[in-house]
Amino acid sequence: MNVVSALATAALPPLVLAVFALSLWKTARGLPAGRWRRPGWWAFPAVVLTGVGCVVWFVGAFSGGLDVREACAARGVPYDDAYRSEHWREPSEWFPLHNRCDVGHDLVPAWVNPSLVVLALLLVGCAAGAVATAVIGRKQSGQAD
Repeated sequence: MNVVSALATAALPPLVLAVFALSLWKTARGLPAGRWRRPGWWAFPAVVLTGVGCVVWFVGAFSGGLDVREACAARGVPYDDAYRSEHWREPSEWFPLHNRCDVGHDLVPAWVNPSLVVLALLLVGCAAGAVATAVIGRKQSGQAD
């Protein structure tokens, strides 16, 4: 590994965490101050939603652990080899997330997939808010002339 790769590997996680923390702070401070009326402010809640979405997705994607058979046994659910071999692609799909022991028991928590849908809709709402505030601001500046 060369020096640049090592520095990037070491510096990237704290940088991503710093951007997330800054966006969370700017979002919280901007709401009561009315900064949401500016189109650029909507980038901060979008970063926060993206970060939360990544955490929720990782919780779902890695819910079975490294040994699914062991995770099923720890929950007291039988591991069905026939079901797993028939549905072998299911655990590797990006969405919806599933990692089933058998037909009736999923290792992915029930709140993960609905949360991902809600977060995606909120991201679309951020984009719509940015567009709406830009259009409204342009209309208001056009009326002032």
